[in-house]
Amino acid sequence: MEFPEELKYTEEHEWVMIEEDLAVVGITDFAQDALGDVVFVELPEVGTAVEAGKAFGVVESVKAVSDVYAPLTGTIEEVNDDLIDAPEIINTSPYEDGWMVKIRMAEASDADELMDAEAYQALIAEES
Repeated sequence: MEFPEELKYTEEHEWVMIEEDLAVVGITDFAQDALGDVVFVELPEVGTAVEAGKAFGVVESVKAVSDVYAPLTGTIEEVNDDLIDAPEIINTSPYEDGWMVKIRMAEASDADELMDAEAYQALIAEES
């Protein structure tokens, strides 16, 4: 299981890569493994306002349907349309090709509230 050090993480098992005032968001390797084979992804429209902690999308697998939560408040700048036709990309490449959305952050300092890789691994250990 991978936990890239350069990423930030949430308690809801999303990862975040900060690129200036943009946050690239996806679900973690742990989350995709727990879900199993992803068969459907629902993403918001570009321009949609999202609020930290609120659901912005859905990931459906052969095992479950799960909401995906915004790690930060802002506006959807871009969505990964490749996931609509090939949702299994989340299973094969959760941190690269499987990104879900890019959020233009309302407040860049909000990213300081997210966990680093070490804290996220500790969270998973507690949950197991």
